[in-house]
Amino acid sequence: MREEKQLLLDEIKDKMDQSSAIVLTSYQKMTPNMASDLRMKIGNSGGMFEVVRKRILIKAAEAAGFKLEQKMLEGHIGVFFALNDPVSVAKVIYQYRKENEDVLKVLGGRFEGQSCTATDVEQIAKLPSKDEMRAQFLGTLEAPLSQTLAVMESLLTSVLYCMENKEQSNN
Repeated sequence: MREEKQLLLDEIKDKMDQSSAIVLTSYQKMTPNMASDLRMKIGNSGGMFEVVRKRILIKAAEAAGFKLEQKMLEGHIGVFFALNDPVSVAKVIYQYRKENEDVLKVLGGRFEGQSCTATDVEQIAKLPSKDEMRAQFLGTLEAPLSQTLAVMESLLTSVLYCMENKEQSNN
């Protein structure tokens, strides 16, 4: 293998090793402006987008410890690497797909060491993000306390209303 290809292979393998998830896509009709916009959105969510040749991708995947089949990879291949939060990267991919129909097709992925189909990746994209899950958890913890406080407050205010009514009826 030529030195340039070996460097590219090593770079892709390193990105796969550093990523908590990868999403494989096939793209068509993507203009440079669209690609730049997508890269910026993915970068903001903690990921990267790379266009990779099929043979290099297959060899890099084998070097990283999993197998990709040539027949699975159709068209021009784009790989999304999720460095931090895989759910937010998947959400950006599906949001971009919705905004730009017929540009991206999700082929599959690998999340935390497990291979996923395109349907699995879509289900992952529908999960709440870390921040949303934190907010839901805090809301769950806060709900009993706020309800208890509301009951106590209503008891105190009802006593005050009773005293006011008693005072008005005496006058």
